[in-house]
Amino acid sequence: MQATPHPTEIRLDAARRLLKVSFDDGSLYELPSEYLRVYSQSAEVKGHGPGQGTLQTGKENVKITDVEPIGTYAVRLIFDDGHNTGLYTFQFLYELGRDQEAKWQAYLDRLTAAGHTHPSQSG
Repeated sequence: MQATPHPTEIRLDAARRLLKVSFDDGSLYELPSEYLRVYSQSAEVKGHGPGQGTLQTGKENVKITDVEPIGTYAVRLIFDDGHNTGLYTFQFLYELGRDQEAKWQAYLDRLTAAGHTHPSQSG
């Protein structure tokens, strides 16, 4: 089994509300704050068991205010809405980057199914 790529740089672009993550396999992902917030691994978002997750809405303007390293395997992202309990393992960040298009579409589909419209979908 191939090892998960490891980040060579994690940089917050606060002005563009992006977390830029470069990996040692040459990939570079620009992950929007909103995307990272709605896919947080915290219990608040995921729940404590299967099917217990909470759909995150109204996070279009959320910003990351800090990135804290957690050992040699993860970062904790601090968001300006007070959320700070989700750890983002390097493997999870890689998966979020690799699967960004599909995961973002799945989020938009869940919003629509719940009767919400994302500003990017209007007009």
